[in-house]
Amino acid sequence: MKVASPLFPIPCSLLSRQFFGKVHLGMLKISRCMRNILGLALLGSMITSPAWAQQPLFLAYPPKVHQTRASQIFLIGTASPEGEVLVNGKVIPRSPAGNFAPSFPLQLGDNQFNVRYQGQEIKVKVKRLSTEPVVPVGLAFGEDSLKPAVDIARLPGERICFGAIASPEATVSVKLGNQTIPLKRQSSDFQLPPNSAALTSQNQPDVQSAIGKYEGCAIAEAAANLGQPQYQLNLNGQTISQSAPGKVAIISPVELEVVEVTVEAGVARTGPSTNYSRLTPLPQGTRAAVTGREGEWVRLDYGAWIKAAEVRTIPNAVPPHSLIRSIVSRQVEGATEIVFPLEVPVPVRVQQGEKTLTLTLYNTTAQTDIFRLDDDPVIKRLDWQQTIPGQIDYTFNLKSERQWGYDLRYEGTTLILSLRHPPKVSTQSLSGVSILLDPGHGGDEFGARGPNGYPEKDINLVISKLLQQELKQRGARVYLTRETDKFVSLGDRVKMINELKPTLAFSVHYNALPDSGDAIKTAGIGMFWYHAQAHDLSVFLQEYLVTKLNRPHYGIFWDNLALTRPHTAPTILLELGFMINPLEFEWITNSQEQQKLAAALADGIMEWLGGSAATRN
Repeated sequence: MKVASPLFPIPCSLLSRQFFGKVHLGMLKISRCMRNILGLALLGSMITSPAWAQQPLFLAYPPKVHQTRASQIFLIGTASPEGEVLVNGKVIPRSPAGNFAPSFPLQLGDNQFNVRYQGQEIKVKVKRLSTEPVVPVGLAFGEDSLKPAVDIARLPGERICFGAIASPEATVSVKLGNQTIPLKRQSSDFQLPPNSAALTSQNQPDVQSAIGKYEGCAIAEAAANLGQPQYQLNLNGQTISQSAPGKVAIISPVELEVVEVTVEAGVARTGPSTNYSRLTPLPQGTRAAVTGREGEWVRLDYGAWIKAAEVRTIPNAVPPHSLIRSIVSRQVEGATEIVFPLEVPVPVRVQQGEKTLTLTLYNTTAQTDIFRLDDDPVIKRLDWQQTIPGQIDYTFNLKSERQWGYDLRYEGTTLILSLRHPPKVSTQSLSGVSILLDPGHGGDEFGARGPNGYPEKDINLVISKLLQQELKQRGARVYLTRETDKFVSLGDRVKMINELKPTLAFSVHYNALPDSGDAIKTAGIGMFWYHAQAHDLSVFLQEYLVTKLNRPHYGIFWDNLALTRPHTAPTILLELGFMINPLEFEWITNSQEQQKLAAALADGIMEWLGGSAATRN
């Protein structure tokens, strides 16, 4: 799980962005008595909004002291419908039940908000932090601005870049080994929006001033330990020197370290931090040479980065490379396995297409003249190509657009790819179908909050149990990752999907927005998917629910979330409405609408599995 800084507002109900619900909203915990007044306890399988005739003024978000980098903030809360709620002396709009969520612009620094209702008052202080670097005055470098900030290692011939913040009138250079690299003062900088900006359609880069920003790069041609770069700043005839925090080393290409993945699925990424995109997880036992290091990350020879804690060094090993030949397939219960004999476990990549699945083997050379593939429930044909030296693509042409999950594992040095067979379904029932439901959050993880403080974790469980009943009535076997208000880790939720291998898996959530969003105008149902096998299901269910329930369409998103990443079954994350929207919250907590939602979800799942969409070829 990626834990975000409280200085960066994030949507709280998505599983890979839980900080908002876990920490910010944790500040808003209320007494058991008040929770009962607010109707937060689960009563049976449904929860409805109680009458709020005597509802006191309540502010669910933000906390009374809050920091953000956003240019605005919304105040989410409620009070009895009668009368007026004022923010800084101005009346704000409210829903029929008295809920509100207006947004206000923020100036840099402290912003005070006084929320008043009939003699009751809540004071909130929101500090807006600048996104601009702090430029020092006089003969000094900006705090924590010298690069590299951590130890790095690169191959000969690779660029090594440096950066510093200092007075715009200064001259800055850096000495590395026997080179002195002048750093150039930058005039402007493009600041990319955060990934969460895609959720608010505010995803354009900002042109920012680069006053005081200095950058430059160099290339080292020979293996060496170059130590800490030494920065020098000249200003008005005075000079200071300062070392960068990180050291620089150039790796010998003939003495590469070899490592082996020690965890069940090594998390490979496009760069050396959790901010970079994920690649296909590496099966336990995978071996590769190390071609770079940066802090706690190592770069493997096929280009991916992985945490050093997920690998171990193999002493005296040579960079791995394998031949491959004699590929066979075999059918096991519920799946087809393709067996790839290798001399050493090599890095892999899986890419799913509309009617294809391509397995790429790195550091491998083909000696393939024959492979066995009998008539198969899933695979129509297997093609292969040595695309470049040391890289082979095996493309499985499939009989249907619909894919039902795959798995990868090493048994010794042999790679086994498992492709699941389609379930046997009918248009009349869900007999023989297994479905896993994951009610998001739970325990001390509250998730998003409604205007009255009602936590997302409760409604997630309510809807999951109602959907469980509907699916069982249609003949399905249904599993829940939690059946009570308890904490379940992301790892345990994913593990349950991988062990049970259900036909389908759904993570049930309700939505919120980062501070930069509009809580009044944003509403509706959204679907989140990651693997191509879940895309068609996401699109179908989104359109089905929006049409059947006459709900707003929020959107369909590819998203790198913990509960969309499982690949052993089509898995999607449902965002069934916005907890923070004053009007939509009333729909969310309406018991009759909850029943309609569960029934529509069950009908949609059944139609997708057994209807015309399920038989498309």
